[in-house]
Amino acid sequence: MTELDTLGATRDAYDAIATVYAQQFQDSLRDRPLERAMLGAFAELVRSAGDGRGEVADLGCGPGYVTAHLHGLGLEAFGIDASPVMVALAHESHPGLRFEVGSMAGLDIEDGALSGVLSRWSVIHTPPQHVPAIVAEIARVLESGGHLLIDFPATDGPHLETQSYDHVVATAYRWDPDRLAALLRDHGLTEVGRMTVEPLPTDRRQFQEVQLLARKA
Repeated sequence: MTELDTLGATRDAYDAIATVYAQQFQDSLRDRPLERAMLGAFAELVRSAGDGRGEVADLGCGPGYVTAHLHGLGLEAFGIDASPVMVALAHESHPGLRFEVGSMAGLDIEDGALSGVLSRWSVIHTPPQHVPAIVAEIARVLESGGHLLIDFPATDGPHLETQSYDHVVATAYRWDPDRLAALLRDHGLTEVGRMTVEPLPTDRRQFQEVQLLARKA
């Protein structure tokens, strides 16, 4: 399946469940103190680096609740999502913020225009061979000193660079954290920290969750 085929299938799948998704996950950060802390650190670094504008793209923003959270942390945050229905819901819930329909592999953003990029579980549906194109786009739009925070599920060990798994919406992929960090490094994004969260015994999927923080040199 080509990159465009994958994007189209994922977009259509999220369009179909957008309303249910928005209702189910609108308060998802409430019970995730570690993730809130990482988002707070990301926001602080973005504000203190580069030119201080704090303009951040939330890629794969869905219904916009994390974009709004970033805005509340003092960032000029805006959201981009491939799903028009998700973007419409984001506009409805957060009318004062900016949301756009777009592709992570072809961002309508000028070179070096952003102080930060958040990719929260937004690359999981992209086949691994197409992820380098997305990383290249992220590196292109970040200014020197800009930061990326990227979240994803980890593989079962370093012997597995990637693993596919059944997702409710579409096929998804897990990454070995070191392999993804190396991919970022190949595009000029140097890891400055990571957080690994262990699953709870009651979680349906027993995957580690990883948040990688990287800086464009």
